Amino acid sequence: MWGEKTGWLEALAIALVSGMALLQLYFAVHAYLDPTVFSVSRGTPLLDVGDGDWVRIYASRTLFIVLVLGVLLLRRDYSLLAWAALLGTVMPITDAMLAALDQAAFTHQIRHLATLSYLVIAFFVLRQVGQRGRHAGAAVGSP
Repeated sequence: MWGEKTGWLEALAIALVSGMALLQLYFAVHAYLDPTVFSVSRGTPLLDVGDGDWVRIYASRTLFIVLVLGVLLLRRDYSLLAWAALLGTVMPITDAMLAALDQAAFTHQIRHLATLSYLVIAFFVLRQVGQRGRHAGAAVGSP
């Protein structure tokens, strides 16, 4: 499976998912190690330093996302990865709204909107690769 020739679109899909997973891994580690600095970097500073445990809870759930993305990528389940990217847009939308409510700097809004754009692009690329894979599988199994 992994030794087979990979087309440019599949290579792009792999790169996009790897980018998502690595960024989420960075967020998880950063949030766990320094919740206060992490919360400020996302545009939603903690009101009380003691609330850092909530950021660490976020980190554990983010690590879960990394693990799921990794398994789906290893399985090359591009269709499910496409849905994960599309459904994942709820996160940057919510982050942008929360940062706006906290009156965070516009740069925070831009980062959240860039993440939203990345996920939408990833959805379309992954969906295309998933559809090609289904068609290729149907062609191979056809009489």
